[in-house]
Amino acid sequence: MEKRFGCYNVNRSHSVFSMILQLLFPGAVLLMQAQGREFDYREALEKSLLFYEGQRSGKLPETQRMNWRGDSALVDGNASQVDLRGGYYDAGDNVKYQFPMAFTTTLLSWSVMEYESELLLANQLQHAHESIRWATDYFLKAVTSPTQIWVQVGDPHSDHECWERAEDMDTLRLTLQINETTPGTEVAAETAAAMAASSIVFRASDPLYAERLLGTAMTVFDFADKYRGTYHGACPFYCSSGYNDELLWAAAWLYQASNDTKFLKYVVDNSTLSHEVSEFSWDNKHAGTQILLTKLYLAGETSLEPYAKHAAAFVCHVLPANMWNKVSYTPGGLLYVRVGANTQYVTGSSFIIVVLADSLANSNGAKLMCGNVSYASQNLLAHSKNQVDYILGSNPLNMSYMAGFGPKYPTQVHQRSASIISIHESPLHVGCGQGFVDWFPSDNPNPNVLVGAIVGGPDINDNFKDSRRDSSCTEPTTYINSGFVGLLARLLRDGT
Repeated sequence: MEKRFGCYNVNRSHSVFSMILQLLFPGAVLLMQAQGREFDYREALEKSLLFYEGQRSGKLPETQRMNWRGDSALVDGNASQVDLRGGYYDAGDNVKYQFPMAFTTTLLSWSVMEYESELLLANQLQHAHESIRWATDYFLKAVTSPTQIWVQVGDPHSDHECWERAEDMDTLRLTLQINETTPGTEVAAETAAAMAASSIVFRASDPLYAERLLGTAMTVFDFADKYRGTYHGACPFYCSSGYNDELLWAAAWLYQASNDTKFLKYVVDNSTLSHEVSEFSWDNKHAGTQILLTKLYLAGETSLEPYAKHAAAFVCHVLPANMWNKVSYTPGGLLYVRVGANTQYVTGSSFIIVVLADSLANSNGAKLMCGNVSYASQNLLAHSKNQVDYILGSNPLNMSYMAGFGPKYPTQVHQRSASIISIHESPLHVGCGQGFVDWFPSDNPNPNVLVGAIVGGPDINDNFKDSRRDSSCTEPTTYINSGFVGLLARLLRDGT
């Protein structure tokens, strides 16, 4: 018996995504197959991972390849008598926010979990492991008790009044924690998700480390769930819209990592907290949870059907050329959600859509219906490939939005260390004011190329101004690249 659920059809004899039609309705529009130039995805993958070395905080290893960077923030946590060296600066500033850092780590781990063989063949698996471990080593230090996690280093207000290299930092290194009396469910749950997902990555190569990550993830999740409250310490830069999505996301990853049915029961019992969305980002994990759990649904876990319905709705809301589409596209074809790091929505949603495409392909060629438009796995893959190619240069400006990739790319990336001469070339201290006077307003290219950094990207009309003064367009973030790693690895398969 066939039933209609909102924007897609479900054949209950198979699954939410079963093939409803062998042929499209007359006049139905298929998603356009990927068009345009071909790119060296292997090179882009290598550079996308190299970018993380430019965002490192702490004592740099001898294997550091982004060699214009130096050691930084070596006393982080000292004032609070805790070692908080390491981790990543989230974007163009010098603050360490655990909320987006943990999301970045979860997505990188998911990329490795899905496309480990492709990363290995591209000789990038070790670099992916190193990128993840740079964060997870930091998280393990930040969890100082079952109900205490240090979640931020640096004061965003004083930091944003400065323009200086990370190596020169002389601003207040404020340390913030969450605990029983000042909880932060979002950041705690995202930390649990990151540790659970990364435990899968390291299970074969370092089982003791993986076990430690998973055990800590379970402890942190219990804390997040028991002591509920929104974390405000990162505002106004990372203000959460709510923590239900992080709780579901973390529980889903804990089930994936541990196979403990109590986490399956958690997501099933709390399925009413899941709802239809049209974006996937550091603040909204619903679509990621839904697609992660849809893989299990398609494998036979029927209790997860509500998540599968919502996953289908997400895809229908994001893909163009169907009546259920809820997002905009630039004239050149780039997904556009909002001003400010828009490419994060592009890379994140395109990555999880590719994961779903592979799940469909492994489920007897099931198709997704959005009204009268049918999408097969190859159509979903084509959509994501179009988004990747746009970012790499197949766009109206013929510009790569990844620094250091292609003949034309942003030269004024909004990142403090990249925009000031390397400390290895000029060791003299560059203070807050001097950076704003001598380096920030300059129209010259950055003296250091933050290779692999994907910037915020063009506006809704495909226009882009290469100016570090426009952070909404030229600032990179760790979470923009995290979804791109998995996308590029997937596109390397079969020479796609």
